[in-house]
Amino acid sequence: MIKVRDAHLHNLRHVSVELPRNQLVAVTGVSGSGKSSLAFGTIHGEAQRRYFESVAPFARRLIGSATDPKVEAIEGLPPSVALQQNTSAGGARSTVGTVSTMSNTVRLLYSRVGDYPAGQDIIYSDGFSPNTQAGMCPDCQGTGVIHEPTEESMVPDPSISINDGAIRAWPGAWAGKNFRDILDVLGIPMDTPWREIPRETRDWILFTDEEPVVTVKPERGSDQVTKEYQGRWRSVAKYLRRTFAETESDTLRRRTVSFMEAATCPTCGGRRLTPEALAVTYLGMPIDEFSARTLTQLKELIDARLNTSHEAERLLLQSLAPILESSLELGLGHLSLDRPARTLSAGELQRIRLAAQLRTGLFGVLYVLDEPSAGLHPVEREAVTRIARRFIDQGNSVILVEHDMDLVAGADWLVDVGPAAGEGGGEIIYSGPMAERSGDSPTMRALAKRTIDPKATPRKASGQLELRGVRSHTVDGLDVAFGLGQFTAIAGVSGSGKTTLLRAVAEVLSSRDAGMDEDTEPTGQSVENHSGADAVDRLVSITQKPIGRTPRSCLATYTGLFDRVRKLFAATPEAKSRGWGVGRFSYNVKQGQCPTCGGEGQIEVELVFLPGSYSTCPTCEGRRYNDETLEVTWHDLSIADVLNLTVNEAAEVFADEDAVARSIRALQAVGLGYLRLGQGAPELSGGEAQRIKLATELQRSRRGHTVYLLDEPTTGLHPADAALLVTELERLVDAGETVILVEHDLATIARADRVIEMGPGAGFDGGRIVADATPAALASADTPTGQAINQRT
Repeated sequence: MIKVRDAHLHNLRHVSVELPRNQLVAVTGVSGSGKSSLAFGTIHGEAQRRYFESVAPFARRLIGSATDPKVEAIEGLPPSVALQQNTSAGGARSTVGTVSTMSNTVRLLYSRVGDYPAGQDIIYSDGFSPNTQAGMCPDCQGTGVIHEPTEESMVPDPSISINDGAIRAWPGAWAGKNFRDILDVLGIPMDTPWREIPRETRDWILFTDEEPVVTVKPERGSDQVTKEYQGRWRSVAKYLRRTFAETESDTLRRRTVSFMEAATCPTCGGRRLTPEALAVTYLGMPIDEFSARTLTQLKELIDARLNTSHEAERLLLQSLAPILESSLELGLGHLSLDRPARTLSAGELQRIRLAAQLRTGLFGVLYVLDEPSAGLHPVEREAVTRIARRFIDQGNSVILVEHDMDLVAGADWLVDVGPAAGEGGGEIIYSGPMAERSGDSPTMRALAKRTIDPKATPRKASGQLELRGVRSHTVDGLDVAFGLGQFTAIAGVSGSGKTTLLRAVAEVLSSRDAGMDEDTEPTGQSVENHSGADAVDRLVSITQKPIGRTPRSCLATYTGLFDRVRKLFAATPEAKSRGWGVGRFSYNVKQGQCPTCGGEGQIEVELVFLPGSYSTCPTCEGRRYNDETLEVTWHDLSIADVLNLTVNEAAEVFADEDAVARSIRALQAVGLGYLRLGQGAPELSGGEAQRIKLATELQRSRRGHTVYLLDEPTTGLHPADAALLVTELERLVDAGETVILVEHDLATIARADRVIEMGPGAGFDGGRIVADATPAALASADTPTGQAINQRT
C-alpha cells in the first residue's frame, strides 16, 4: 500500500489515506475538491521531491525545485511519472512526431536503411530533421514558408497620403515619426495620395537597400524639445525583415507578419528539408511524404515490413510498432507525424504522451494520469482502461484522476474526495474497493445513476445559419445549417471534423466578433458561401485557453468585478481624506502595490534552462499591496482581504452591492463558488478558465442576437458541475440566444435540441455528417454516438 499521512496541501484537511499498489486506483470528486492536490501535488509531488534530493547539488539548478507536497509522511511510495493535461504543446516546430519521439526512429530508419541516389553520401539522422542546421532548408530555415513584404501588404490603402497613414507597416510612436520626418527632409511628397507618387519613388521608399543619413529637426509642440538629430533611413521592407528576424516579442512578430505575404518556399517547395534529405526514400517515399501519412496508414505499412530480413530495419520497426498500436487504441489514428502539436487538443497531446510511455518498459513505477478520457468519444474510452491495465501488467501502479464515471466504475479502488469544492472539500469521503463503495456524495450519486434521458422535443428555431461548401482539413464541400435560437451539439469520434465545423461557423460570423476571445486563432477555414448571418449581432467564442499567464491576471480582474470593488474602497471616508482615488487600490499601480513583487503577490524564480516558477513574496506575504494601502478598510476588510475571499464568501459580503453581486452570482451559477477572487491565472485549469469566460458573458446585458461557440466545455468537470454548466447554457437559449458546442459528454448531448454527428470515422474517414437529429431520435441511429446514447438510456 501507498500510505499517505497528514496531507494538507491547498484545501486538503490533514487527511490520511491508503492506496494499493499494482492496481488501478480512481481518484475523483467535484472540481476543486482536492483530488488533484492529493494525486499530483501530494503523492507525485513527494516522489518528485525525493528524486530531487537524490540528485547531485550541482545538477539541481538544471532541474528546478520540486513543489513542497505539505505531507507528514508517505510510505511505500514508488518512483512516479505524471501525465497531466497540458495546454502547452511546445514551440511552433513541435509535431506529433517530436512529442511522441517517433520522429527520432523514423529519421534513423531513413539514415540507416533508406534508398540513396547513386553516389550520395550517407546522411546522419539529424540531416532528416527540419529543426537542425544539417537538415533544414537554408532559405526558409525549415518552416517551408517564406514571408515577403509587398506593396499591397505594406500600403493597403493607396488612396491616402503618407501623412494620413498610407504606410501601415511602419511602427508606431517615435520610430514611425522618425521615418516620416526623414522622408520629409528628402523631399518626398507627404500629402499626395500614395498611388500618385511616381513608381520609382514608391519602390525606393518600400524596397531600397540604401540607408542615407539626414539631419532631422522634428516638429514638436512648443513645450517639447526640438533638438536636431541624425536620422538613418531604412526602407519599409528592410525594417519588416529585420524586425521579423530579430524580435523576441510575440506581439511584435505577429504585427510584422501581418504586413508580409506568406508564400511557399521556392527552394524546398514547402517541404522544409534539404534536397539531399528529400532525395532519400524508404518504401518509395521521401521522409516528408512518409511523415504525412496517418498513423493508421503507417501501422499498415510497418506491419507489412516487420518480417524483413534486414536486422537494422527490423529493430527500428519493432521500436515503432508498439507506440503506433497504442496510438490507434487511444483514438489517434487520424493524426500524422508532421501534424503541428499546437493544432492538437490537450486530450490528444496527453494521449500521445501516454502511448509513448508504453515503449519505455519501466517496472515498479507509479503512473498518475490526469483525465486521459479528455477529447475521447465514449466508444473510444475503453482503450484508456486497456492501456492502464497494460501498465499494471508490466509491474506498475496507476492512479487515474478522472470524471468519466464509466472509467471510474472500471477501477479496482476508489478514492472519493470532497464532499464539495474549495473549503467545502479536502476530505476523504471513501477509500476502498470499488465493489464495496458506500456513502452519499456527488460521485456516489453519479456512479449509481449513469442513465440519461435524451430530449425528444426540441425548441423551435428562430432562423437558420446556413454554411455551404465548407472545405478545411478532412471536411470537403460540406453543407450544413444551424438553427438560431437552438442548443446544438456537434458530436462524433475524435478527429471526425467537429472542431473544423465549429471554426467554420466562427469564420462566417467573425465580422461580428466583438465578444470573441482575444486568443482565438485565425481559422483558416474555407466556406464558399453562407446565409442567415445577418440575423446574428454578436459572436462569443469561448475556449479553454488561459485567462492570463502570470499571477497579475486573476479571477476578479478578468470578470471586471474588481473595478467595482475598488470604487467602493475609493468612496470610503478614509480614502477620501487621504486623497486616494480608484487607482490607489489597483495592485498594478505603483502607489498602492508592494514594492518587492510589484503587485503580483509572488516572486518569479528564474531557473537555468527552464521556465520560471513562482514563490510567495516575502514582503507582502502574497497580499500584493503595501502596508499603507491596506490601512483603508471597507466593512472591516482591506482590499487584500477581499481578494482572499472565495466567491461564495464574497456573495455574502457584497449581497447589497448589486454591481458586484451580479458578477458573483454568474460565477456561482457555473460552479466556481470555491475559487478565490484573487486566484492567479497560472493556478486555474483550462475548464475553470472556460467557465470564468462564460460567467463574464452571463453577467453582461445582452443586446441583439448572440451566438455562443464552445469546444468541449465539460472537459475537466465532474458530472455534477457539468450539469450546472449546461443549465446556464440552456438559460441563454431560453432567452433567445444560440449555443453551438462540440461535446463528447453524453449527458450534455442528451439535453441539446439537436445533434449533428460528424464521422463516420476519424481523419480521412470522417468529415461528413452521419446524423442530424434530436438526441432521442439519434439513439436509434447506427452511429457511434447513437449507439452510446442507446446504451445509456
